Amino acid sequence: MSTLTPSALRVPTRRNTELVLLVFAVLIVVAAEAAVEAARDGHLSSRLLTYAAVPIGAGVVTHLVIRKLAPYADPLMLPIVVLLNGLGLVMIHRLDLGLKQQAVENGLPYDGAQAPTQVVWTALGVVLFLVLLLVVRDHRVLQRYAYTLALAGVFLLVLPAVLPARFSEVNGARIWIRVAGFSLQPGEFAKVLLTIFGAAYLVEKRDVLALAGKRIAGIDFPRGRDFGPLLAAWVVCIAVLVRGHDLGTSLLFFGLFVVLLYVATERASWVIVGVLLFAGGAYLAYQIFGTVQLRVGVWLHTFSPAYQQSGASYQLQQSLFGLGTGGIFGTGLGAGHPELVPLPATDYIISSFGEEIGLVGVAALLVLYGVLVARGFAAGLAVRDAFGKLLASGLAFLIALQLFVVIAGVTRLLPETGLTTPFLSYGGSSLLGSWAVLALLVRVSDAARRPTTSPPAKDTRDVTSTSVQAAVS
Repeated sequence: MSTLTPSALRVPTRRNTELVLLVFAVLIVVAAEAAVEAARDGHLSSRLLTYAAVPIGAGVVTHLVIRKLAPYADPLMLPIVVLLNGLGLVMIHRLDLGLKQQAVENGLPYDGAQAPTQVVWTALGVVLFLVLLLVVRDHRVLQRYAYTLALAGVFLLVLPAVLPARFSEVNGARIWIRVAGFSLQPGEFAKVLLTIFGAAYLVEKRDVLALAGKRIAGIDFPRGRDFGPLLAAWVVCIAVLVRGHDLGTSLLFFGLFVVLLYVATERASWVIVGVLLFAGGAYLAYQIFGTVQLRVGVWLHTFSPAYQQSGASYQLQQSLFGLGTGGIFGTGLGAGHPELVPLPATDYIISSFGEEIGLVGVAALLVLYGVLVARGFAAGLAVRDAFGKLLASGLAFLIALQLFVVIAGVTRLLPETGLTTPFLSYGGSSLLGSWAVLALLVRVSDAARRPTTSPPAKDTRDVTSTSVQAAVS
């Protein structure tokens, strides 16, 4: 019987592929910034070097660290994120130029430039990415701290809802912490912590949760005694919705937990029960809270005279007008007026892109997100341990669901929720949380592609040698 030699098990690291893709990503970002400057100023300036240096620095530093700490990681994830982050920075800078011109035309001063701040947040996001790769040498170590991370996640999620409105409320939603001019959205970090807990908990309890109970309409529903985790998640999310008036965050977390249940148990009945529970909670919130009623009313009757006179539907109207103006190919970067949409760099940055790069450009952005999500799911399928499978699947779904909710709100498919677009939107909390998600996906993908004969990563105490057993068998 033949044995496998180390050379036969050799797996290419694909780091050179990643480097080539990073070069292309940087070139696209530089070309986009050049297009903005040519359209706005008629010539290129030194700012091109500044905004080119950001994706170059982020790409080079993270690539070198991945070569050392996660050599078998997926080669597509990092270039996609560098490209998205770079394009988001270009659009934020372009919006700064438009808002400044608008202020000058109205005889007002403008000191609210957001692009320089986003550069700082990008640097901090890269630092967080590197720290996580250095500290978390094996993703399975996180399973040991699941309940501690869950406690921290729930604390961060609930904190804005219990603070006075002047410290937490923005546009009717209490999802912020605002102190001394500094604002933070703790839910962006809570989503990562709760995803880790959900994956660890369901690995532990999946056999019990997979047991069937009563059969209704041809579907095996779970036993009543096993509804505890789902009901607990529902209560937390509805509490956030009730207290914070934040439909987007509650939808995000509850959808995440239901999908993790489905992946762990492979039972569609969990999804059905989850959808029914959330629909009931959302309907109850609609009946009680005026903020939720207003958002649903604006969604259903965007062009109603009542909402137009009050200005409640102005943001969504401008978004739809901008998307319509962009058409198929867009007006060109720097040639439109996306600054006319309120909050164009945060909630409605997709609308800003839609006006200037059109349907084709937005479709290209969605393809990038689709590839990123697909590679996350691929890492989950390929990794050898159950916790890694659920963790990667949950993080990938988190990106997909958040993107869907944002796109649906901008295009009037769903009520606007106030969520940000991962890696594109302005905001420190969103960017830091997104880079943290990337770090964990990179770590899981490295474990998935690492040859079974390779020595384990450092700091893997008390972790089962699943890969070694698989190689022997």
